[in-house]
Amino acid sequence: MRLRPLAGATTALAAVLSLAACGSGGTAAPAADDGTLTVVASTNVYGSIAQAVGGDLVTVESLITDPAADPHSYESTPADAATVAGGDIVVHNGGGYDVFMPQLLESAGGDPVVVEVAGLVTEEPDRGELNEHFWYSLPTVQALAERLAQDLGAADAANAATYTANAAAFNAAVGGLTEQARAAGAAVPGGRVAVTEPVPGYLIETTGLTDATPPEFSEAVEEDTDPPAAVVAATLALFDPAAVDPIRALIVNAQTETPTTDQVRQAAQAAGVPVVEFTETLPEGTDYLGWMTAQIEALTAALNPV
Repeated sequence: MRLRPLAGATTALAAVLSLAACGSGGTAAPAADDGTLTVVASTNVYGSIAQAVGGDLVTVESLITDPAADPHSYESTPADAATVAGGDIVVHNGGGYDVFMPQLLESAGGDPVVVEVAGLVTEEPDRGELNEHFWYSLPTVQALAERLAQDLGAADAANAATYTANAAAFNAAVGGLTEQARAAGAAVPGGRVAVTEPVPGYLIETTGLTDATPPEFSEAVEEDTDPPAAVVAATLALFDPAAVDPIRALIVNAQTETPTTDQVRQAAQAAGVPVVEFTETLPEGTDYLGWMTAQIEALTAALNPV
């Protein structure tokens, strides 16, 4: 997909739950040498979750923090290999998302504990297709926090109770997000939304809303191909003011820019349908909980305009 930086975004995350020394893609800092455990994450989303569990007892290095970098096509660097080689625990998405990670792990050597988030997913594939945007699956995020607490505790038994407590506190907050998402959907029973990409698919399922987007459209955009004209027409028809069952909101990937998605956005705006922007990486100066809270609140406001 063709990505564009978010407004105000920089190539380094300023603050992710006090995330220390978080490197940007291709320039990740070397692993800590002060005896603390080092967690290496493929993206800053997972880096934020790891920092929430590890707190100031761990150093977290995220390989991709640049909002313009697409993990699907990211090419790792020697600096990335050095960072991974210094990691005690390595977290990556899997599922065809951060495809550079398996080879990077192999070439980096060492013997880190590897956590592939794809292996923690228990939800059924959306529309029969695997949706690799696992960080929008709140149960999967909770499972990841628990797994990180276990792995950190195994490597640092003296602080195992702290890691467990941190994960429990984080997961309680994620549980609150789950309730907010469900409440958003419950306020508009049978509500339908549309998306430009399947990025927020798991969260949409949590809300109970229906994704009315033709699958061929969102999948084509994700694969960086042009949807067939008939599919584009069917997508635009969702925003027909005369539609019996109107779309309540359009969710767009704010990091994606194509003429086709812009056409859909314009159709939604012309029809008075609220547009909600979601992203794949953390905006500057936030953390996972703050980021997800803001997105759920934006969706809630769109579904219930004043």
